[in-house]
Amino acid sequence: MTRLAQIDGFDRKLLAIVQHDADTPTDILAERVGLSASAVLRRLKRLKADGVILANVATVDPLRVGKPTFFVVALEIERERPELLGRLRQWLNADAHVQEVFYVTGSADFILIVAAPDVESYDALMSRLIADNPNVRRFTTNVALGVGKRSLAIPIDL
Repeated sequence: MTRLAQIDGFDRKLLAIVQHDADTPTDILAERVGLSASAVLRRLKRLKADGVILANVATVDPLRVGKPTFFVVALEIERERPELLGRLRQWLNADAHVQEVFYVTGSADFILIVAAPDVESYDALMSRLIADNPNVRRFTTNVALGVGKRSLAIPIDL
């Protein structure tokens, strides 16, 4: 089980800022949180080492790179045996089009966010998913007509 990291108010302020702009210069971060630049660097290094900060990534504008279509997919599975779930999770994690995977309660077992260049590519992906994972009972798809907000930022209580 993952342990909670020991983070204080300074760490929380840093996390709130870098989630929205990881390129914020250290001197600006130091000024905003009330620490020295070297203290900020040490804290960021510790937060990465502790697994609080998983990655520094760039958010890409989908309209400028080919305008993918976003699909929200609800998967239902036959059996929830650990080895079958593990294989499905590995398959989903290995495909670059599958952006997010949520194991959920309710009528679906998984909710996926998929970005594909077009409907044909999405259909081919789902055909491979069903062929490679016979434990998938069925899936339903919602096509995003527009994107009002995209974010992976976790709200941080300050």
